[in-house]
Amino acid sequence: MGKKEERARAEKLSVYLYIPNIVGYMRVVLNCVAFAVCFSNKTLFSLLYFFSFCCDAVDGWCARRFNQVSTFGAVLDMVTDRVSTACLLVVLSQVYRPSLVFLSLLALDIASHWLQMYSTFLAGKSSHKDVKDSTSWLFRLYYGNRIFMCYCCVSCEVLYIILLLIAKNQTENLLNVVVATLTQISPLSFLLALTLLGWSMKQTVNIIQVKTASDVCVLYDIEKQHKKP
Repeated sequence: MGKKEERARAEKLSVYLYIPNIVGYMRVVLNCVAFAVCFSNKTLFSLLYFFSFCCDAVDGWCARRFNQVSTFGAVLDMVTDRVSTACLLVVLSQVYRPSLVFLSLLALDIASHWLQMYSTFLAGKSSHKDVKDSTSWLFRLYYGNRIFMCYCCVSCEVLYIILLLIAKNQTENLLNVVVATLTQISPLSFLLALTLLGWSMKQTVNIIQVKTASDVCVLYDIEKQHKKP
């Protein structure tokens, strides 16, 4: 093996071993362990899952702090987020009825993010968070304000964890459980209401994201047709 090949291999390995990417690998392991015990030990699952979720902020901080921002790390981060949320929604679909509610949320989450990433590529933008030209104030607020985005994302994950923890069996009626919990005057009912608000705004953003990204794809096709002789 020549010196160039050795240097290229070493550089590639160094990216895989970036500190934020190592944190990303830890998140994957934590999620694997969490879902392995999600039905047998819901408390342990919740702790591991939420810790993995919090590490999402840690790897971002490490990337900026140590100047180790990488495309691989960004993709690993997004894939881990989407897959972990998808798995939790599948678990909830096995606990609550109607299960279609959670499967629909899963489809919306994947579709909205995939379309947003693809439309970003078509528009020639460097980041899927560049939505300054959007006509939706909520969409711009979500991607333009870290605190608001954090509130919406945390609300979704905490809400799903709460729903799993308060389920007593695997044939629960979703609406009955939510209403019964909200009508109890307790810290749990307050937390549930708070997370429901953030969750509803996040789903609204996902719907706007689907429409906005679809428009970009359609406009790209129209422009391509106009360029044909």
